Amino acid sequence: MIFVGLSHKTAPIEVRERLAIGRDRLPEVLGRLTAHPAIGEALVLSTCNRVEVYASPRQQAPGPPRPGGAAPPSDEELAADNEALRAAVGVLVGLGGDGVRGHLAGRVGGDAVLHLFRVAASLDSMVVGEPQILGQMKEAIEIARGAKTLGARLGRAAHRAIKVGKRVRTETAIGAGQVSVSSVAIDLARQIFADLAGHTALLIGAGEMAEAASKLLVRAGARLVVVNRSLDRAAALAREVGGEPRPWAELERAVIDADIVISSTSSPTYVVTLDLVRRARKARKGRSLFLIDIAVPRDIDPAVNKLDSVYLYDVDDLSQIVAQSVEGRAAEAARAEAIVADEAHAFETWTLERALTPTIVGLRARTRSILAAEVERSLAGKLRHLGPAERQALALMVDAATNKLLHVPTTRLRAMATDPRVAEHVDSLRELFDIDSAPECGAAAPLAEGELRVAAEGPPTPRSARGAAPPPSGARGASPRQADPRPQVADDDGRYARQPSARPQVADDDGRYARQPSARPQPAEAGVMAVANPAAAVRAAGLKGA
Repeated sequence: MIFVGLSHKTAPIEVRERLAIGRDRLPEVLGRLTAHPAIGEALVLSTCNRVEVYASPRQQAPGPPRPGGAAPPSDEELAADNEALRAAVGVLVGLGGDGVRGHLAGRVGGDAVLHLFRVAASLDSMVVGEPQILGQMKEAIEIARGAKTLGARLGRAAHRAIKVGKRVRTETAIGAGQVSVSSVAIDLARQIFADLAGHTALLIGAGEMAEAASKLLVRAGARLVVVNRSLDRAAALAREVGGEPRPWAELERAVIDADIVISSTSSPTYVVTLDLVRRARKARKGRSLFLIDIAVPRDIDPAVNKLDSVYLYDVDDLSQIVAQSVEGRAAEAARAEAIVADEAHAFETWTLERALTPTIVGLRARTRSILAAEVERSLAGKLRHLGPAERQALALMVDAATNKLLHVPTTRLRAMATDPRVAEHVDSLRELFDIDSAPECGAAAPLAEGELRVAAEGPPTPRSARGAAPPPSGARGASPRQADPRPQVADDDGRYARQPSARPQVADDDGRYARQPSARPQPAEAGVMAVANPAAAVRAAGLKGA
């Protein structure tokens, strides 16, 4: 998995607004990304403070069989992450111009997953703890699903991010009180006017952020005027909060009458122009005008700030108030960071364990086939007098023996998923047991209800969420009954069906997984953590660390 994008941390608002992508354009951008041969899946998160691409490199076809064990990763496989990074950069630069290139940040593999989880937990937001990001991420997921650019690999990480965000909000007080860009804008208004009671506030726009601001303004005692391109929408919002709606044609008159203006529309161009403010300033006869622009792209021409008695604040100017908010939430943010790190580690371990499951499947198939062959030989000889019931009992005995023999090896192998030596152990295991020539696996035992849920939902929430110490890596394999290790592939509704057995992916020293040679069909499945030298890949693409 890769991440490329910019945010309030890497780019000022004049750069961010060049790359602002409206909801209606997202399918087109997703199509551009997945049209590139290097990108297999894509998700785009576009908000007022960030535009980020999350993508999974397109899988390479497995190479021809090689004697002597595992084939080393091909040059194409090693270059997949670099190519995906460059492809995402190319699309974003194509949208925002070459000026955005120097502000783009990037991450790959586990670092990209950690960044995604932090974003969902609102730890990377300008206003830490703001609740809007989860809804924005859910919307991004739905748009990607609708555009058919979100598959099983990236989809698992994205849906897990939503659960991480919910867990953070449930287990910490990071979102306590009013925390949003709108609330920070109202805090600024309170700093300008010690008391908003008796002052007229003009709200331009009637969207989600404007609605949140309107409620806070009325609660603070301000007289509220709402202007929107749709008078019906302005009237509905004004009626809800006890304000006064005005048609768009009266915008200039409303600016003249207002003490403070807060603008939040989705217009791609300025709605409050320099000429409009010049005219309003003359009509105001020396009264100061305060404007707060919380839209991206900006609604108010920044040139108005040069006029006497006119004071303009945009999203980036709210950072000082935001800093005070962050200080008050430092302890909760630290708890949230610990939860996110815990979840990211659990997801990485789970993903790497999944890469080991084909080897475990092969080991079980080899062991069972040997035991079954011996039983069949006995049934054809000295035990040929046994009836159907006794033969069924022997078959059950073979299954039980297979489970008991392999319980400890498979449990320990899963526990070594994050061990740098795991590739050596997998190679040795496949060599010693001649797994490459093992027969195809037979029908697997039905999955228990809990195992089906784990397959569909991804890694379980770490036990620390329930007040206990988190388990060591691989501890979830300690149960005598193992979940079906075959890869799961999501359908359009996010459900997972068991797939035919697959050959293993073995990690090299850099943690990258390469397919083993096989003539059998390969499932369209790969771990989102697979990456070769993530820091070098990011530097090679000319990107910042997020």
